[in-house]
Amino acid sequence: MFDEIMGKFEGSPGQQAVIRLLLERGFSVNDEGRVVSGGIEIADTGIAREADVDRRVVDATTTAILEDEELRRIFGNITAVPSLMDLAPVLDLTVLTVEVGDPDASGIVADITTMLAETGISLRQVLSDDPEFADDPKLYVITDAEVPGDLLVEIRELPYVRSVEF
Repeated sequence: MFDEIMGKFEGSPGQQAVIRLLLERGFSVNDEGRVVSGGIEIADTGIAREADVDRRVVDATTTAILEDEELRRIFGNITAVPSLMDLAPVLDLTVLTVEVGDPDASGIVADITTMLAETGISLRQVLSDDPEFADDPKLYVITDAEVPGDLLVEIRELPYVRSVEF
């Protein structure tokens, strides 16, 4: 799906940069062509600065989104999900980052969260990168407790796991 979306902006690296930013941050485009997060409007100049493009590129991108029914449905329904990852050190939480070799394998989240639960480690949040949107998708598991070394080794030994960091 990501490739299809980006393909609609082939030939315009600036518009692709805007699209990538909207997807990464979970920003929507409302019916007036404004970039929003929930009900908060984000100025085109702010989006342009972050995407390193001219603000007119942002305007052209949102116009193109509204003119394409499929893009309009996608970007009209995106929502941002708050993450505890950056707050983990402040809240004394542990972030376990799992890089997988085959992100399309089934059961990755189930296997790892089950292993943690069986050890009595409660989960605060589980986030994963979408393999279609990320070049190197990862699974992030935020826990209340440190993960014991032997469990880290068990997770690392799963056939689809490339690396584990905490």
